[in-house]
Formats: sequence, C-alpha cells, structure tokens
Amino acid sequence: MGDAGGGLAVIPTAPERIRNRDSAFPYRADSYFHYLTGFPEPEAVLVLITGAHPQSILFCRDKDIDKEIWDGFRHGPAGACAAFGFDTAHSIKEFDAKLAELLADQPALWFSLGHDNAWDTRIASALNAVRAQTRAGKRAPTVVRDTHATLDEMRLFKDDHEIALMRKAATIAGAAHRRAMRYATPGKFEYEIEAEFLHEFRRQGSQSPAYSPIGAGGANACVLHYVDNNRELINGDLLLIDAGCEFDGYASDITRTFPVNGRFSGPQADIYDLVLDAQTAAIAAIKPGATFLAPHTAAVRVLAQGMIDMKLLEGSVDSVIETETYKRFYMHRTGHWLGLDVHDAGEYRAGEKWRTLVPGMALTVEPGCYIRPGDDVREVFWNIGVRIEDDVLVTAEGCDILTIDTPKKISDIEALMAR
Repeated sequence: MGDAGGGLAVIPTAPERIRNRDSAFPYRADSYFHYLTGFPEPEAVLVLITGAHPQSILFCRDKDIDKEIWDGFRHGPAGACAAFGFDTAHSIKEFDAKLAELLADQPALWFSLGHDNAWDTRIASALNAVRAQTRAGKRAPTVVRDTHATLDEMRLFKDDHEIALMRKAATIAGAAHRRAMRYATPGKFEYEIEAEFLHEFRRQGSQSPAYSPIGAGGANACVLHYVDNNRELINGDLLLIDAGCEFDGYASDITRTFPVNGRFSGPQADIYDLVLDAQTAAIAAIKPGATFLAPHTAAVRVLAQGMIDMKLLEGSVDSVIETETYKRFYMHRTGHWLGLDVHDAGEYRAGEKWRTLVPGMALTVEPGCYIRPGDDVREVFWNIGVRIEDDVLVTAEGCDILTIDTPKKISDIEALMAR
C-alpha cells in the first residue's frame, strides 16, 4: 500500500451504533478493516507501515474480565496478536499518542479523508503534533493518499477463500428462498414469509441479512426498494423476494418472484419468461474481456423486444432503446459488484470506458419488469412486478452462477410449491 519510499496507513473499524437509549445495534466491523484483519471487535484500529521495515500494528480494547462478564469475550492486545498474526498490538487507549510517534518521518500517510469527521480531526491532530516537532528534526508526511481507492481495487478481485465464503452465503440464501416458496400461500402476510427466510438464514449459520429484505406481494413488487413487508398476500398475487445473507462478512443477493397460490397466470408467465430470457442473455454476456455494461445491454435488448411484442411499447427495438422508453417498465441497471458489501467496492468505469470483466470479479445479474396501472397498458398486466437475480463469478471460461440451486424456471417453481 505504499511506494518505494514507504508510508503509514490508518484503517479504523466501525464504531458501535446506539439503536435507542443505551441499546446498541448488532455490531458489524467496517468492511475495509475486516478485509485486512478479520478482527471482529469494535474500538480497533489497524496501522500498516510499509517500506524497508513493514509492520502490522493493531490497537484494540484491553482484556477486561469484569466487562467480559457483561458483554462477552475480548481478545486484548496479546490475544489479538496470537490469534490474528499482527506483528504487535497495543491498547486502544494509547492510539492517539502513539500515532504521532509512528507518523514522524513517514513520507506518506494513507487514510480515507471525508468519511468521518471525528476521525478526520484525530488524524489532523496527530499530523499537527508531528509538525510541532519540526525544530527537533521530526518531519510529518507530505503526501496523503486515499486508502479506499487502493483497497477498492484489491477487493474487486476475490481469492479462493473469499469465493468459498460467497458460495456458502449463496447456498444459505438459496435454501431460504426455497423455504419461502414452500411456505407462501394466500392469506399469509408478507412478514410471515420474511420470518421464514430469516429463520433459515440463522439456522444455517449466517450471522445476519446482507441488507433489509424485500418481501413484496402484488402491487408492492413494483416498488423497487419496498421493505415494509406488512401486506396480506391475496390469491393471484406474485410475491417478489429480494433477500440475501452474510456469512463471515460476505454477502449473497438473490431475488425470486413466484405466485403465492403456486400457479402463474398467463400474463404473469409471459412477463416472467421475458425477464428470465433477459437474464439468460445477460449471463451469457459475462466473460473475460467483456465490459461490465455488456450484461445490461444484452438484457435491455431482450426486454425491449418483449415489451414491443406484448404491446406495452411501440416502435422498433433500436428506437425503444435509443429513446429509453423501456425505462418506464425497467428503470435500473442489471447488476452490481458483490462481496463484503452487497453493493461492493470497486469502480465501474476505467476512465471513460466501462470496466472490463476479469476472472475473480463477482457481480449480480438482476433484470426486471415492473408494470404499474395505466390507460395505455392492458389491465391483465397491471401490478405485475418481476425481478430475477443471481450471483455470478467471472471465470476464465466465462462465469459461474453461485446461486444456481435456487429455482427460477416456472416449471421448477410450480413443482416446488406443489410439494
């Protein structure tokens, strides 16, 4: 993370967040900190020194038996070194004083300014403490570089360990979606179905959902980020579930759409198969050397033709794409990077060009079609919302669908629900 002249990087973890009064939200480490350390506790900072004498230094909470009685195990500095392989570790209470010492005579500081005002102030204070020692021969870093920019590029490419964790997260989420399909019936509420897939997440070892889950029945499926999940499901509804889990920090992200009564109507099947055909085309476009935009372009062409065939739109495929009239029914991109964050780190463009896909990249493929009522739309299509989403790893041969075991053909979904 440094040049030949060396430097020092500061990567803090996330703070604990208060939910209400003195109750905290469930703790989750900062993704960048987790990526570099795997250390799970709050109140921790990683300092990396590069150059001729590289070092990894952790600052963390002290071992405290009394507090462990209330809040659970703490590694402490010595335990953290033994368990996680840091070169050295210190109490977090020593951080501010030691940071000024460590910064002295370093040519460069790596830190992500602008993400947290309190941290910006702490870093500025340490730099000023070094600058105050100029007459004693100490020099403060003259260059400040963004750690996130470097780490984003690293995180974009998954190694074998990361891929194994993502496969596990995908397997758990797939089982949760199958459970939801088996459980859903008219008369149940969206939150009852949500409870089923959340149960399966935890039952199989996932630590948490990867994001607020969507369980959208009927017209709610046409709201892209619907999360109320409180409506009763009615016979004839489609239910769109967009839900993924985290496993050891890594996310899965799956969407499936299915009829709560177990059988697709004709118009529902027409829209569903159109979206599935668009997803098939998008997945076929994912291979090394293709651009990130290629799957989206392939999906849009299929969707545009289908919208014309079903008389949702008029004109040629090229004109519908050029004028973007298809966005009335399909208004989002076909995917995003996936990893430690569900919308993972990494640039989508390299300069003015879309990023080229390379083995080790992971992304979602999630075309959809959302039809709200309108005077120019046949009533049989009103309030049909369909999205189909899978998690895909770019490989040397093309791509590997990590979520392949989650049913998505109409015949497979109906057979599963019939059982």
